[in-house]
Amino acid sequence: MNGRTNEHRIALFLDFENLVTNTGISASNFDLQPSLDRLLEKGKVVFRRAYCDWSRFNEAKMGLHRFGVELIDVPPSTRAGKNGADMRLVIDSLELCYARESIDTFVIASGDSDFCPLAYKLRENGRTVIGLAVKESTSPLFVNACDEFIYLRTTRQRSEKGDKDKGRHVTEEVGHGKRGRHGRDAPGKAGKAEAKEAAPSGGKRDSKTEVPEIAREVVQNLIARATGPVNPSLIKETIVRKEPDFDEREHGFPTFAKLLAALETEGVLRRIQQGRQWYVVGPDADLAGGSEAKSEGKGKKQGRGRNTEESEDELESYPDPEEDDGL
Repeated sequence: MNGRTNEHRIALFLDFENLVTNTGISASNFDLQPSLDRLLEKGKVVFRRAYCDWSRFNEAKMGLHRFGVELIDVPPSTRAGKNGADMRLVIDSLELCYARESIDTFVIASGDSDFCPLAYKLRENGRTVIGLAVKESTSPLFVNACDEFIYLRTTRQRSEKGDKDKGRHVTEEVGHGKRGRHGRDAPGKAGKAEAKEAAPSGGKRDSKTEVPEIAREVVQNLIARATGPVNPSLIKETIVRKEPDFDEREHGFPTFAKLLAALETEGVLRRIQQGRQWYVVGPDADLAGGSEAKSEGKGKKQGRGRNTEESEDELESYPDPEEDDGL
């Protein structure tokens, strides 16, 4: 389309009352930061609006203003106190879709299945639709209507996650926000700890860590049809297309690279390095440079004391394979 650039331009629409009613999140402790961090990793959030009867949620105004969210006040329109916030959201979304061709991604923050027709229409017009809501209060129909779904965490889930992560090197911000990495003061120990999490000796993993069947199925299908190495980003994108709310962390893997490492331990795939980019091939693939890259990586680890963190970081970056001179 004309006017499009390589950078995603994102519009964020919040059905605020839906996010804070019977979800475990209150207006006073609603935190947009983790979700906004996740969206900013995808592109530039150029449009931000939240809809509800703001006379009921005054305590949330200041926090949303801080993030540049425009507050659209929709007073009650019935005796029961219901308002037309969802209708206003739908109209504004479609209007923006037709008026601003440069905006290619729409984020609908709500778990209401009433937004399914909106998601279908936006996708029909070539836009990417991302859903955002609390898992327990989200309709599966709306999840399947989106290209991707991000779950918000409640205060209780944040507390439980914080207790679980105490004393660990790798930290994770709640609500799909940015993940912090451990310091590099002791790379040897940290690298061994991460490698042990991804693929412990004997092929056994933590009881809480389990490779999802959808990941195994997608990897096997892509490798079977591929005529060469497969970019890990294609694997992740295919999984998300089939299961929009897929998140490797829900299965015990802090990064997608760790999930691929676990699949390699199972013998489902083999990872090779070409230049600075990592690719995935079949376990029995005989590709020139694959074994050399593996032995070279092993030599670097033993000779210069580098841990597996660097290789995992490179694998997680997923540059476009067309940019790689090695292909």
